[in-house]
Amino acid sequence: MIFSIAVGIGTCIALILLVFLKPAIKIGHEQISIYWLPPFLGALLLMLSQTLSFREVAAGLTASGEMNPIKILILFFSMTLISVFLDSAGFFRYLAERILGRAGTSQTTLFFTLYITVSILTVFTSNDIIVLTFTPFICYFTRHAKIDPLPYLFCEFIAANTWSMLLIIGNPTNIYLATGANITFFTYLKVMVLPTLLAGGGSLLMLWLLFAKKLRKPIAASQPSIATIDRPLVAIGLAHLGLCILFLILSSYIHLPMWAIALAAFLSLFIWAPIYLALRGRSLVMLRETLKRAPLEMAPFILSMFTLVLALEKWGVTAKIAAALSVLPEIWSFGLGSFFSANLMNNIPMSVLFSEICGNLESAAQSAALYASVIGSNLGAFFTPLGALAGIMWMQLLSAHGIKLSFGRFTRYGAIIALPTLLFALLGLIFSL
Repeated sequence: MIFSIAVGIGTCIALILLVFLKPAIKIGHEQISIYWLPPFLGALLLMLSQTLSFREVAAGLTASGEMNPIKILILFFSMTLISVFLDSAGFFRYLAERILGRAGTSQTTLFFTLYITVSILTVFTSNDIIVLTFTPFICYFTRHAKIDPLPYLFCEFIAANTWSMLLIIGNPTNIYLATGANITFFTYLKVMVLPTLLAGGGSLLMLWLLFAKKLRKPIAASQPSIATIDRPLVAIGLAHLGLCILFLILSSYIHLPMWAIALAAFLSLFIWAPIYLALRGRSLVMLRETLKRAPLEMAPFILSMFTLVLALEKWGVTAKIAAALSVLPEIWSFGLGSFFSANLMNNIPMSVLFSEICGNLESAAQSAALYASVIGSNLGAFFTPLGALAGIMWMQLLSAHGIKLSFGRFTRYGAIIALPTLLFALLGLIFSL
């Protein structure tokens, strides 16, 4: 048990150091993420030391239930690539420029329009995709408009990581926690509507109080030109996304697993899109670029973290953590515990760990603990940059665009917004359950 705990703690420390010092390396013209290396080496050490046998790991990775991490990865990658396809076709940038370009000279209008736009798109796609798509546009827009980019950057980041709670597909952490506990798409939605609405209202209020003074100045410069969009490909992508979400909602009634529905939607999209391009005599470069943008490093990252948690489960560590957290009501202990744990080890490993911890609870307490952990995994993203991979990538994007934002300043803004938003969300969860 002590060795498993030591490897787990060492892995988290190494992960934090790597995230701050060198989360990616450059090979040729490509940036290759290496943040998955500490968990991978930690998992390998556990297996080589026979703390956890290869047979036990294989059994865990191929389990028949929804907790199977391979099924969860299939669901995640399928939904992510559908969203990336839409982005590659120009949908998100075009929509952003069309909507935000109508704000005129009012920063206040622009601010609220951005929040609403990002919130709606995040609900139906993914917080990571929206953050990575909108951030370069906001940097470009605010530079040309000669206005302070920080209110809009925080507005985008907070909105994406708040409204990602509403649907299972909004965040990989939702997928892992909810599907691992056999929670259906519609059951999840019914519970998370009120917490998300209260968190959304709370985060918007705190953002406005924080940045209202800066938003009083008018926009003087002209708006950037409208981006191009590949309308037929966008139509194909939106049709597949819409049908996929519809079948995910109906999954418990038609007795189809969510991972299979998402995979079918992805495969169908990547059959029909090439057919359309071939009939038009067009290149398949856009599809190749879409596939290249798949976050493949997520696979070794999640599988390795799952292996580490298997060791903690085997040696009774997760049961002890569950007992310690059960001293207080689960909504508060797991909500606060997951929120702060995400900022110690990142929200994806935290979700893998808390999913197993919740499995050690009695059924009456398990539901509250799981939904509270979902809330903590999403809102923990804007407490510190370490809270989510989206935060790490967001900070890197800002640096690449010449925008200076220190860890300390991020945390000062994040704490002001995150803590009240977490309180609103957990109160909403009390009334939902």
